[in-house]
Amino acid sequence: MLYALYEAGYYAASPMRWGALAARDFWSSPLNPAAATDLGRRLYATSDLFANLTRRYGRPDWMIDQVTVNGRAVRVRPQTVWSTPWCKLTHFARDMSDLRRAGKTELEPAVLIAAPLSGHYATLLRGTVEAFLQDHEVFITEWTNARDVPIVEGRFDFHDYIDHIREMLRQLGPRPHVVAVCQPGPPVLAAAALMAEDKDECRPASMTFMGSPIDARLSPTVTNKLAEDRPFAWFETNMIYNVPPPYLGAGRRVYPGFVQLASFMSMNLDKHQEAHRRYLAQLMAGDGDSAEKHLEFYDEYLSVLDLTEEFYLQTIDVVFQRYLLPKGELVHRGRRVRPERITDIGLLTVEGENDDISGIGQTQAAHRLCLGLPVELKEDYIQPHVGHYGVFNGKRFREEIYPRVRAFVRRMEHDIPRLRERPRSAEVVPMRSKGAKA
Repeated sequence: MLYALYEAGYYAASPMRWGALAARDFWSSPLNPAAATDLGRRLYATSDLFANLTRRYGRPDWMIDQVTVNGRAVRVRPQTVWSTPWCKLTHFARDMSDLRRAGKTELEPAVLIAAPLSGHYATLLRGTVEAFLQDHEVFITEWTNARDVPIVEGRFDFHDYIDHIREMLRQLGPRPHVVAVCQPGPPVLAAAALMAEDKDECRPASMTFMGSPIDARLSPTVTNKLAEDRPFAWFETNMIYNVPPPYLGAGRRVYPGFVQLASFMSMNLDKHQEAHRRYLAQLMAGDGDSAEKHLEFYDEYLSVLDLTEEFYLQTIDVVFQRYLLPKGELVHRGRRVRPERITDIGLLTVEGENDDISGIGQTQAAHRLCLGLPVELKEDYIQPHVGHYGVFNGKRFREEIYPRVRAFVRRMEHDIPRLRERPRSAEVVPMRSKGAKA
């Protein structure tokens, strides 16, 4: 019922939104002599804010047409190389002639970025992708909005997620690298453990976990405590709703993206309200650059997708209530998941000092689980002065975190014996992360 009411509210507000758009265009028109007046700017700003608050936020575009490599522009073309109804694997193909002009003549490591399936689209990692494109062949998981998947396609749960990660790693060929950002940490570690036990030739050469709840019992945050304090039946009763028509997935039971978004925003409501007040003031003052930055952020932040009932509830149960992976009790398709069987996959964990989603220690827990890994294949790093988002995006990510991840991947290209037959650039130099904590 809530989903249907949400949709009804959107359509009921349409006439007012259309009126606001007309007012915005009228008061911003250069043909309007009153547009530059104080009243005109105020009317323009308020109508623009109302239109943005009530409009539909669809899936954002990647907007990655090129990337700078060694000071030269290299054209980039996103293309789907594998897909199911639930996910598509996107390869950011760089133009080979541009790469040669930029001095890149050797094979570069293939990296799978496992984007979170937790409410936002994979485009939230745009900055992450742009950084990795400087030095790697980049692939990313783009999960489908559950409301757009017809019921005839069946279920998608936590174990299907693991299977998808395994298959996508196989699509990249022998010994790729995988980077799990936030939520994918537990299923990616599970997939790597299963592939390692099977001696799969496409098991990762390295795995990097960034702000991931590998063991959510450690340094619990507000999000962790909510999941732990509420009984499982509460989530099933209060967070799951039927998709209404006219969506393709009408009738499917989902955890709606707008419910997830409301939860996120309520955690920092004052901050979001102040951001919109500043935006209003910037519009009235004619500060277009600052207003544009506000729009860029919220165009991404307010774009959300639905999760299937089974995936959401199993994640709550497996990761945040019973902690099956760190307790050694996770069973996938009848097989016990054994991270201790991983012996030749590099492990890097990255955490933010001020992360209020995955507390310090939750990601580091992967080192305790991967007992079979020699110490030289492990690294841990805590980035000072960043929160959850800063672990994978922003200035500190670009200047401090990404160089450490890049150095780790390069070192694993040298240190994993099975990779020594692959061609490598002579400029690659193994490097440890300075300041990393064990």
